[in-house]
Amino acid sequence: MVFIGMQPRGVYISGKIVESIKKIAPNENVQYGILDITFYRDDVRDQIRIANRTDIPFSVEGKEVVLIDDVLYTGRTIRAALDALLDFGRPKKVSLCVLVDRKFNRELPIQPDYCGKAIDSVISQKVKVEAESEQVILY
Repeated sequence: MVFIGMQPRGVYISGKIVESIKKIAPNENVQYGILDITFYRDDVRDQIRIANRTDIPFSVEGKEVVLIDDVLYTGRTIRAALDALLDFGRPKKVSLCVLVDRKFNRELPIQPDYCGKAIDSVISQKVKVEAESEQVILY
């Protein structure tokens, strides 16, 4: 099994998860990478697209992959991540781990396998994850 944090906000959460796994299983080789999906997105943004760093120093061919992100909302970011992931091989299985699942307004049939908190929200609300204080704020 390998773990991949999604740039930019999923990297903090995935780093914490991988640190915890390494403490629980210190003798295991935990493979961890980070994935930037900037150029795989299908939506148009007003700002200039500045790519983050992708660092996956292993093939995902035939492996079980856990994608980790902060908030699942429409599902479009995860779709882009699945496209980007295929550049590193064809995984045996892909699971999704998110800190917050905004259950409504999904545009694609994507659901998390692992979820820290599921919340009911409407389009006009925003979810802000404050990583330092480990709080989820709905406003």
